[in-house]
Amino acid sequence: MHIIPSKFHGALDYAVALSLILVPLLLGFQGVAKFLAVAGGAGLLVYSLITDYSLSARNLIPFKVHLIFDFVAALVLTAAPFLFGFTGITKAFYLVIGLSVIAVVLITNPQTESTA
Repeated sequence: MHIIPSKFHGALDYAVALSLILVPLLLGFQGVAKFLAVAGGAGLLVYSLITDYSLSARNLIPFKVHLIFDFVAALVLTAAPFLFGFTGITKAFYLVIGLSVIAVVLITNPQTESTA
């Protein structure tokens, strides 16, 4: 069931990237919790800008590779609270973002509009 088109997935990518960068700063995350989220958001922003889909600046990496990056990053985000002992709002943030991205990847159409 691949119901999310690549164009909408791209919009979600930028929203998630901004959330990963801004929410930890606004909520005062410290140490690894702050670094991992901000670095992950910056990484997502960069590889989204070079993904072969309609909302990128350059079409350098295939969308299917982008989806693999998303999935691996989401697994890391989901595992982080358990690996680093995050609690409270920090743990909730990581679990919500990680599990949401996994769900989005699983229901995204891996074909871009030009190849669908």
